[in-house]
Amino acid sequence: MDARGILAKLRHDEPLAADELTWIAAGLADGRLSDAQAGAFAMGVCRNGLDEVGRVALTRAMCASGHVLTWDLDKPVLDKHSTGGVGDCVSLVLAPALAACGAYVPMISGRGLGHTGGTLDKLEAIPGVGVMLDEARLRAVVAQVGCAIVGATGDIAPADKRLYAVRDVTATVDSLDLITASILSKKLAAGLEGLVLDVKVGSGAFMKDIGAARDLAQALVGTANAAGCPTRALISDMSQPLVPSLGNALEVAEVMRVLGGESEGPMAKLSAALGGVLLAGAGLAKDADDGAAKIMAAIADGRAAERFGAMIAALGGPVHFVESWRRFLPEATVMREVTAPEGGIVQSIDGEALGLAVVALGGGRVVESDPVDPAVGLSDVIRLGTRVEKGQALAVVHASRPMQADRAVAAVRAAITLGDAATSTPELIVERIG
Repeated sequence: MDARGILAKLRHDEPLAADELTWIAAGLADGRLSDAQAGAFAMGVCRNGLDEVGRVALTRAMCASGHVLTWDLDKPVLDKHSTGGVGDCVSLVLAPALAACGAYVPMISGRGLGHTGGTLDKLEAIPGVGVMLDEARLRAVVAQVGCAIVGATGDIAPADKRLYAVRDVTATVDSLDLITASILSKKLAAGLEGLVLDVKVGSGAFMKDIGAARDLAQALVGTANAAGCPTRALISDMSQPLVPSLGNALEVAEVMRVLGGESEGPMAKLSAALGGVLLAGAGLAKDADDGAAKIMAAIADGRAAERFGAMIAALGGPVHFVESWRRFLPEATVMREVTAPEGGIVQSIDGEALGLAVVALGGGRVVESDPVDPAVGLSDVIRLGTRVEKGQALAVVHASRPMQADRAVAAVRAAITLGDAATSTPELIVERIG
C-alpha cells in the first residue's frame, strides 16, 4: 500500500477497505504519512465521508495505533465526552462528582479545537497544574482521588494526536467520521466500562442543526457499542454559551461557583443529566433520574469540590485551590463592556463567533504552536430572551491589550442579534440516544 493510492481512492469517492484505513492510522502514528498527506486524508474524509464499516475500522485502527489501558479496580471505570461548544466546562464538574458517587474516571481530554475551548487548556489556567501524566502516575491519581483529567500521552492513540492537530489548522474539524474516530479512539484506549456523550447542537456547536447532531450521536453510539464499550448520548442545546463566560480562567471560575454551591444553572443541570445516565448504566443508581439526584447531592454537600481539589493538588496545582481559587486564577489587564446599540430582546447569539472572538484575543489557537493566554475571554454574556435597553451591557471583554479589546467588542456586538419579538429559551436536553 501507499498513501497516494489510498488518497486517490478517497478523492474519487471509492470506499476504503479496513486494511487501508489501518495503514493510514499506522502511518499517522509512525510518521510514514507526511503532513501534506495527513491533511489530504482529512480533507478527503471531510468532503466524501466514510461508510459505517470504514468509520468503525478507522476508529479501531486509531485506537490500536498505541497502548490500550486495562483496569483492575473495585468500581466501574466511566467517562464523558462533549463534541465541543462554547462556555462548556462540564467535564471539570462531572468528573469529580462521578468520583464522589463511587466511579473511577480516567478522563483523557483535548485542547481547544476551532472555536471551542479545550478542557486541558482550562485546567492549565490553574497555576502549577500539569496534565501530561505517564501511565503509572495516571493510575496512581485515579486510584487515590477517583478521577484524573489528563492529556493523551504519546502512546495513547498517537494516530489521533497527529490527525487532531491537522484538523484544527485545515478546516476539517466538522466531519462526522473524523469526530467519531477522534473521540472514540481515545476513549476506547482508556479501557472504559461506560461512556456518555454530550453531542451539542446550535450556533456554538460544530453541528448547527438537529439532523446533523442526531447523525453524529447515532454514529458515536453505534460505533462505540460495536467496539464493546456501553455508550449512550444526550443531544444538548448550544444555541447560547452553557455558562456566561468564555475563556480558560473565566470558565474555571464558573466551575468553582457551581462546585461551591453558588450556581445551579444550566451547567449543573447538564452535569447531573449526563452523570445520571452513566451511574444508571453502571449499576450505581436505580435509573437516570436517581443518578442525576446523586450527582446533584455530591455537588451540594461539597464532596465533588473535595474531589476536584484533591485532583488539582495531585496534578501539581495549589493544595488549597478550592478554598482560595479567586487569588490563584489569572486576570486580564484590559476590560471593556460590550453595550447594546439599541434596545430590544436578545433574539439569537452566534456562539461560534463568540468562540472565535476569544481565539482572536489569544484564548485559543490559530495554529497548533500558538501560546494560549489563560486570562482573556468574555464574561457576563447576556442570555437568549433577555430584554435590554440601549447602552446596557451585553458582555464584558477581558483582554491583554486595548486594540484586541476593541476588536473583540465589535465582534461580540455583531454576534448578538436584538429584536422586538419575544423569544423562548430552548430546552437544555434536546434528545436522548441509546
